[in-house]
Amino acid sequence: MVPSKKSAILVDGVVLNGPTTDAKAGEKFVEEACRLIMEEVVLKATDVSEKVCEWRPPEQLKQLLDLDMRNTGEPHHKLLELCRDVIRYSVKTNHPRFFNQLYAGLDYYSLVARFMTEALNPSVYTYEVSPVFLLVEEAVLKKMIEFIGWKEGDGIFNPGGSVSNMYAMNLARYKYCPDIKEKGLSGLPRLILFTSAECHYSMKKAASFLGIGTENVCFVETDGRGKMIPEELEKQIWQARKEGAAPFLVCATSGTTVLGAFDPLDEIADICERHGLWLHVDASWGGSALMSRKHRKLLRGIHRADSVAWNPHKMLMAGIQCCALLVKDKSDLLKKCYSAKASYLFQQDKFYDVSYDTGDKSIQCSRRPDAFKFWMTWKALGTLGLEERVNRALALSRYLVEEIKKREGFKLLLEPEYANICFWYIPPSLREMEEGPEFWEKLNVVAPTIKERMMKKGSLMLGYQPHRGKVNFFRQVVISPQVSREDMDFLLDEIDLLGRDM
Repeated sequence: MVPSKKSAILVDGVVLNGPTTDAKAGEKFVEEACRLIMEEVVLKATDVSEKVCEWRPPEQLKQLLDLDMRNTGEPHHKLLELCRDVIRYSVKTNHPRFFNQLYAGLDYYSLVARFMTEALNPSVYTYEVSPVFLLVEEAVLKKMIEFIGWKEGDGIFNPGGSVSNMYAMNLARYKYCPDIKEKGLSGLPRLILFTSAECHYSMKKAASFLGIGTENVCFVETDGRGKMIPEELEKQIWQARKEGAAPFLVCATSGTTVLGAFDPLDEIADICERHGLWLHVDASWGGSALMSRKHRKLLRGIHRADSVAWNPHKMLMAGIQCCALLVKDKSDLLKKCYSAKASYLFQQDKFYDVSYDTGDKSIQCSRRPDAFKFWMTWKALGTLGLEERVNRALALSRYLVEEIKKREGFKLLLEPEYANICFWYIPPSLREMEEGPEFWEKLNVVAPTIKERMMKKGSLMLGYQPHRGKVNFFRQVVISPQVSREDMDFLLDEIDLLGRDM
């Protein structure tokens, strides 16, 4: 039987019969775009002969990319050209010689998981709309909690370690004064928190955002390796109390951003217990060492924390963003702190177990299924494979450190304990100069100049920074399993090549 054609229905000048999207053309575009991604991104990800970046200054790049959006759509062949240009002029963070940030490399399993979630477009707030991904998140959180050393706990995946730190700060404040959720800041004492002088800048941002105030963040002095000094912490706590303030939180760091330092958690936990303070550990960078039986000692005492931030998108390469906040409390503190009980989402008379509707313990409504990327990688590699990923990265770091010691013109800032290798390159013109003000002034411009040259050449990308009175130095970070010993040698050779005329 041939279905009869219905008459067109017109509402407000719009024809409502049938879909208006050309599904066949759309499917063909997706297919061709995926082929382009495979050829230009995935297959070239480990090719060291490719450039890390195709540097263009902003105004020139604006002209090259045709950024204007027009009244009428553009044909698919034009869109594919744009896709090719976007890939060409983007930084290849998957490249074996991309060392610029605390993430790098390509994990194929995580990538497939990302393709799947982008295609499915889920939002992880209720079981009814995201059954698989909610169960995956629960399973991943349970396993991460186990690696911290807790028997039970709670947690949630967030869009970044900065957000996890903010969650923890707010949670600690809520635990200290639960009335704040409804009554706000009025009538509260002056709340004070303590963190390392080497902490991530998100601690200041969180204090500002939450109304605590950046002046109420006490930065505790660190030792020569960048670790918080416990005795200084306790002094500051006593001083704050003496001034009439109310300490409520200590944030320790496991894997500082620049030096890769790990605070002494056991000693800090002792102090927190004596003073009744919430202990949060920002292990966004260093948390992945928990996967390694050889290196998990770096985080000794983490099981005594009340909350932990851990980003699998860094050392474990789960793909940006993949960040968990883990909480030891199992009394629904997260939900009590953040729930708003939206009746159009979290109805209590649903036909299934509504305890799986976990979205109300998030400050977000729409939330991405970030745990799925990590789950897929963990399923593919197993715990032993993730452990090997950590061990290999740190072994390569040790190799680079030993090579730096051997080479003329290279000088370590300090012996690293993690994957952050901080060093100066001293060009021939400065090697015989006394290390006085003129020497340090001239050395300060070496790293930025070499960085400019390497980016314009496209040969590699490496971060640099000044830090706490020390002039600009390079910070090399090893993460990706695609990185080889030869890449470590190339790194030092290329820096010398680009800077020897300075």
